[in-house]
Amino acid sequence: MTREIRVQGTVADGYEAVREEFTDVLANELPEYEGQLAAYVRGRRVVDLWVGPDVTAESLYGVYSSSKGAAHLVVALLVQDGVLDLDRAVAAYWPEFAAEGKGAVTLRELLAHRAGVAGSDSGFSSEELADDRAVAARLASQRPFWRPGAAFGYHAFAIGALAGEVVFRATGRTLREVYEERVRAPFGLDFFLGLPEEQEGRFRSVQPMAPTPEQAALLAAAPPQPQSLGSIAFNRHIPEPTDLEALPNSRLVRAEGPASIGGVASARGLAGMYAAAVTGIGGREALLTADTVTGFGQVQSVGHDLVSGTVKAFAVGFQATSVYVYPFLGAGTIGHSGAGGSQAFADPRSGLAYGYTRRRFAYPGGPAVENERLVRAVHEAALGAG
Repeated sequence: MTREIRVQGTVADGYEAVREEFTDVLANELPEYEGQLAAYVRGRRVVDLWVGPDVTAESLYGVYSSSKGAAHLVVALLVQDGVLDLDRAVAAYWPEFAAEGKGAVTLRELLAHRAGVAGSDSGFSSEELADDRAVAARLASQRPFWRPGAAFGYHAFAIGALAGEVVFRATGRTLREVYEERVRAPFGLDFFLGLPEEQEGRFRSVQPMAPTPEQAALLAAAPPQPQSLGSIAFNRHIPEPTDLEALPNSRLVRAEGPASIGGVASARGLAGMYAAAVTGIGGREALLTADTVTGFGQVQSVGHDLVSGTVKAFAVGFQATSVYVYPFLGAGTIGHSGAGGSQAFADPRSGLAYGYTRRRFAYPGGPAVENERLVRAVHEAALGAG
């Protein structure tokens, strides 16, 4: 039975089909829904929609691994500046990382999830997970779980801390500080790595969504293995395993903003960051040159991911979004999704920057399935608008 849905917000001329698609998805597929959808095309905001009780365009959500996009943008800026070199050994910036046979791992390999330190043998406390420098200190001495460079596996809770330590060693400033000064504050983005206390009233806590009977049956047939590489990467192999769904509901996580998992954003903030990076917004030039975007969009790892056990593709840090998620997007699209269902990316060929948030955790994690329809609708409208 179709439900009546009240979608709020605006779309530009030529993007009416996006509002229709958003409304149809909500009415027919998603019970008790709350979320936001935003998009920019060549620096102009063309989609700005939201739905749900007490929700506004300024509401903020935990975006899980979409946070990694902010971390990788900081690295891209520093590479563009000549401060970092992708093909230099991580240990050249961070000597302690050379322990246990990691001395030859380059920054490029690290960002491509090829370093083999997807987690810690002994795991992390909740306090450590909120502190990127504490995570990095532990991982520096960790023996790799595979020979570095021989394969890849998603460094789910680790990559932001690892990249952040390289940034700190090279600049003397934390990744969060560089992001705030060069990205978030200049563009006024509602995408925070470290949510100020005065912004707490805008945060919407995560609510779990129960699996469908079909999903529950699949989970029962293949239950998680507590000592598997996937469990280690998601800190599930310890006596008090991390509850991924609940992470953004921790004020400590929101306040510290760990770059792998701790970002808080609106859809406007997600889309705005990628628009600022690739096309520029508000009369400001793009943060990244075309050459930098192209270089960071080149696929570095593709195939069987040792952590997830599925086929994935990574560019330089960013997910290779057009390779294995939305193949209709332009080649070289850079972005990152989040476990709760968020999705964000920039397609430099069409000039599209996309951001999506939702409150209910999207079982079983990763970009929520409705993104397929929404991304396609926005992309087609962008192409039609020329």
